Amino acid sequence: MILREALAQAIQRLDAAGIPDAPRDARLLLAHALGIAPDRLTLVLRDPAGAEQAAFREAIARRAAREPVSHITGRRLFWGRAFHVTADVLDPRPETETLIAEALGGPFDRVLDLGTGSGAILLTLLAERPAARGLGTDLSDRALAVARGNAAALGLEPRADFARGDWFGPVTGRFDLIVSNPPYIAEAEMAGLSPEVLREPRMALTPGGDGLDAYRAIVRGAGAHLTPGGRLMVEIGPTQGAAVAGLMAGAGLQGIACRPDLDGRDRVVSAHWPL
Repeated sequence: MILREALAQAIQRLDAAGIPDAPRDARLLLAHALGIAPDRLTLVLRDPAGAEQAAFREAIARRAAREPVSHITGRRLFWGRAFHVTADVLDPRPETETLIAEALGGPFDRVLDLGTGSGAILLTLLAERPAARGLGTDLSDRALAVARGNAAALGLEPRADFARGDWFGPVTGRFDLIVSNPPYIAEAEMAGLSPEVLREPRMALTPGGDGLDAYRAIVRGAGAHLTPGGRLMVEIGPTQGAAVAGLMAGAGLQGIACRPDLDGRDRVVSAHWPL
């Protein structure tokens, strides 16, 4: 059997399992099994299948069982960089790059990332701003281990600190940028999520109730940890813009704005602390 035939069989299996975009996932998993970049796969498809076939079959079986591709490969691309991910962290998603773009639209020297997970947001911002330092907090020791590993892989350990705790619990001092992609899915919406999403940590997906509790905690504590003129920005669900903006206004934040993602859906609410 050549690799092209193994790939075709894998696509059929994923299609039969109801996997969306089965050809893409099969190609990614074959490249992973071969240890090559996905864009090089076409160059080897006529080669005979070898010892990697067993690893490929196992990966396809896991994907057919609705395990996310990133959990199988342990890797997710975000803002042009590869981040290690596990089932202990939320997958960095393309729409979260809206938050990165917004944050990079202004200056910052000290950044705080609340609920850092894999560290993708914090570490991307530090990589893009070589003079900046940052702190990421999370309730999960396992998530913090993933974030520290990503910091080491990117050479950012000297500028990235991590602390375990609930929102501002372990935080001291002030920052000129506070960012967060908190859990924001309402409890009533959880049943409608895909099996892949439901494999991610529940506490990274939903705070329960109306989905706004994380924003209430972040907005309530932001004033004590922002420098004068310091910016706060959070990712939101596409229907939450007005509610989160109202919370920020009630806490005395100014310059409140809601930014859309590339699909035109509300994605980031930003504001600044008064000068």
